[in-house]
Amino acid sequence: MSIIKSYLLPHSPLLIPEIGKANHSLLTKTSTAYQNIQKELVEKNIEIIVIISPHNNPQSDHFLINCAPEMDISFQYFGYIPPKTIVKGAIHLADQIKNGFKDTSLLQSLSETSLDYGSGIPLYLLTKQNKDLRVINITPAENLDLAAHFDFAENLAKILDDSPKRIAVIASGDLSHRLMRKSPGGYSPKGTKFDNKIIEFLSHPQTAIQNILGLDQRLIRDASECGLKPITILLGILKNKNWTPNILAYQTDFGVGYLSLECILEENNTEEVNTDPNDKSEVI
Repeated sequence: MSIIKSYLLPHSPLLIPEIGKANHSLLTKTSTAYQNIQKELVEKNIEIIVIISPHNNPQSDHFLINCAPEMDISFQYFGYIPPKTIVKGAIHLADQIKNGFKDTSLLQSLSETSLDYGSGIPLYLLTKQNKDLRVINITPAENLDLAAHFDFAENLAKILDDSPKRIAVIASGDLSHRLMRKSPGGYSPKGTKFDNKIIEFLSHPQTAIQNILGLDQRLIRDASECGLKPITILLGILKNKNWTPNILAYQTDFGVGYLSLECILEENNTEEVNTDPNDKSEVI
């Protein structure tokens, strides 16, 4: 079973209708991508979402995994308090991941009952029709370079591939925050250059990681992005898999690069979906 679906998704709060209000309609392409993915997760009987978010209190020299059994999604920071929304943690798989890195100090665990918005926004939009989905939340390291994130992801992939569960991996992150003068970080001509390079690199899977690891550090800094490390982790997880890029949406209406992309995995012809109505085994 293991990894069935994989995506890069933006986490703009404007994707939440009650927050975006009139501006929400300007992100129709991205919202449609989310709606289609939500349906795919149900159709593919996804049991666990592994979401990589850069906004959950990143630490300088190690990665984080949230091992909480339940996590609350709240948008109070954005002025909206939704009905109580709880997602359940995939605690068994989280423990396996934690144990897989126990001989190193590279991964540390926490039990945080409130999700950061980088995780909360995608999960709020994707789990509405499937409350049984379990979640693993992973945070990149603030000061480790991209190569370290790729290496970490390769080891993480081995654990995910051994899981009997049906897993979707989501890299949550935005591209440049400096595409226009109204952008959150102000304007930089490097912003568009960065976005164009990332889209070009992801369009060629065989050379994507090589090109991303070789990005100029000044270009990265000037772009003011938050998606590069999640993207690198996603590519590390997919290193030994055949995948085809499918750009679902790319929007820049608010001066930030919102790229929605699916990495379509080669179908495993031996894969079987459990359709036994008498099987009541718990997803953990």
